[in-house]
Amino acid sequence: MPRFGKIAVLFALFALLSPIEARAVETAPPLSAREIIERLTKVETKIDANTAAIAQLWQDMNAQFDRLSQLILGILGAFTALVAVTIGFALWDRRTMVRPFESKVKVMEDELARDRESLHSLLEAFRSLGKSDEQVADVLRQFRLL
Repeated sequence: MPRFGKIAVLFALFALLSPIEARAVETAPPLSAREIIERLTKVETKIDANTAAIAQLWQDMNAQFDRLSQLILGILGAFTALVAVTIGFALWDRRTMVRPFESKVKVMEDELARDRESLHSLLEAFRSLGKSDEQVADVLRQFRLL
C-alpha cells in the first residue's frame, strides 16, 4: 500500500475510535406568568412604537407627494403662462407691424384711384384731339388706345 493510503487509513481509524464529546442541552428554567406578561408587554410596546413610526412615515410620504404635485402644477402653470405670453406678443407684434403697412397701402390706393381718373381724363382728351388731328390719331392707334 502506498504511503498516502496508510496515512489516510490511520486518520480514519483515529476519527472512528476517538471519544465523542456529547454536550448536553441546557433547558431553560420555566417562566412564571409574571415574566411572560412582562415580556409580552415589552413586545406590545415595541409593536406600538413601530406602528407609530410607520404611520408617521406614511404621513411624511403623503406630504412629500403633495409637495411634488404642487411643484409639477406650478411648473405646468408657468409653462402655460409663458406660452400664452409668447403667442400674445407675437399677435401684438404682427398687428403693430401690419397697421403702418395698411395705412401706406390705403394712401397708395387713394393716389392710384386719383391718378386713374386723371389718366382716363387725359386719354379722353387725346381721343378728342385725335378726331381733329391725324398725327395724334396715328399715335393712339399705334398704342391701341383708339
